[in-house]
Amino acid sequence: MTMKKRALVSVSDKTGVVDFCRRLSACGYEIISTGGTAKALTDAGLSVIGISDITGFPECLDGRVKTLHPAVHAGLLAMRSNSEHMSQLEKLGINTIDIVVVNLYPFKATISRPGVSFADAVENIDIGGPTMIRAAAKNYQDVAVVVDPKDYEKVLAELESGGVSLETKKYLQYKVFAHTAAYD
Repeated sequence: MTMKKRALVSVSDKTGVVDFCRRLSACGYEIISTGGTAKALTDAGLSVIGISDITGFPECLDGRVKTLHPAVHAGLLAMRSNSEHMSQLEKLGINTIDIVVVNLYPFKATISRPGVSFADAVENIDIGGPTMIRAAAKNYQDVAVVVDPKDYEKVLAELESGGVSLETKKYLQYKVFAHTAAYD
């Protein structure tokens, strides 16, 4: 199995995401996406692989379960330098995921709205997003994880010049943990 360059993109804040993904595609990345992000990208004429095509499992429970699946997390957490990890991916038919672009459900904005119901607040607690970005950040040496649209240009400039540097991947990793800490 030849590993393909893949990016998983699932964002609440869609600022700049279409142009970002257009340039990712030009760099040879397949784009995996979910729900509204996949629709925005396909509406813009981009080729997108639905998350269900990766997991072999439909999004369910009103979208509460989309990315919580071994086909996603093994692709994020496999250490490329670990031959056993790569062999396991091969046996399982799982491709690596090299870039993760995720920003979380707008929980703070939701609970700040006057009159928001408790049920609406609870539905805006992101589960899959923090799980994916933390997994990607744990494997920072192999996965670039972007939680802030302000970092799109930096990541793209490095990709277009040959690859995202380890220094930038560490910077992005730190942003993930600051982001999830603030989110919690």
